[in-house]
Amino acid sequence: MLDLGRLRALHAVAAHGTVGAAAAALGYTPSAVSQQIAKLERETRTTLLERSGRGVRLTDEARQLADTAQQLLSLVEEAEVRLEERRGLPSGRLRIGCFPSAARGLMPRVLADLARRHPALDARLTEVDPHLSVDLVARGVLDLAVAHDWDIAPLPVPQGVAQAVIGDDLCDILVPRDHPLAARDGVRREDLTEERWITQPPGTVCHDWLMRTLRATGYEPLIAHQAEENHTQVALVAAGLGIALVPRLGRGELPAEVVPLRLDPIPTRRLRALWRTGAARRPAITETVRTLKELWPGVASAG
Repeated sequence: MLDLGRLRALHAVAAHGTVGAAAAALGYTPSAVSQQIAKLERETRTTLLERSGRGVRLTDEARQLADTAQQLLSLVEEAEVRLEERRGLPSGRLRIGCFPSAARGLMPRVLADLARRHPALDARLTEVDPHLSVDLVARGVLDLAVAHDWDIAPLPVPQGVAQAVIGDDLCDILVPRDHPLAARDGVRREDLTEERWITQPPGTVCHDWLMRTLRATGYEPLIAHQAEENHTQVALVAAGLGIALVPRLGRGELPAEVVPLRLDPIPTRRLRALWRTGAARRPAITETVRTLKELWPGVASAG
């Protein structure tokens, strides 16, 4: 008999690419995940992981077994949904993926509210890029994701994944206090053609949106510095090293050396909750989505 917990560990490694990332998603230590895989290798008498540089890679047999594991986990999820639906109360483990600024600015309130009202629900949070989170939901690694997209860069949602709009997050241009534009009430895209930009690395939603938007004005933006964290971007702006487009969610109070400016039209990213359609009846999903929508206006106004 194949142990479901060990199959879940293998499936997580296949989905996340590394033992460490799989452990973080499952709430285990990397050592515990490695032990689960080792036991599964002994049970199946098959090599599942092979060394590749500093990491590991799945063998062909492991990938086949991971595909089967996904099918089995889907059946288990369906059974869990039916049981939870009969009880009518949110319960069990809920794996939530969320992009960093929402993990900082929104999810603490949401998770605290869920824990207070539904003690039988074990909600667990993992930071993950929006583009990755959709695929992780589709594959059953995450139960629910909080992601975002922009008007000119919509988030692709595959078949079998449902979604709901949480709300809109406004963005500002941040400039050093001694910047020539700092005294203005607002700026247009055409005013920013000679600026040095601080942005997230290529491949992220925010970076791609910025590049597309500025290129639409007919010039190639000068990217001076790249930083994943918004707080790091703010610090670079405060040091006078460039300007940045930073969303308000999770930004926190700005230092005295930084001035926010309104960009006309105001850049907006839309927050969405995503989950598998097969789990749509699960009370844990419906209650978490309801809580996200309910708490968002207070979070947005505070930002």
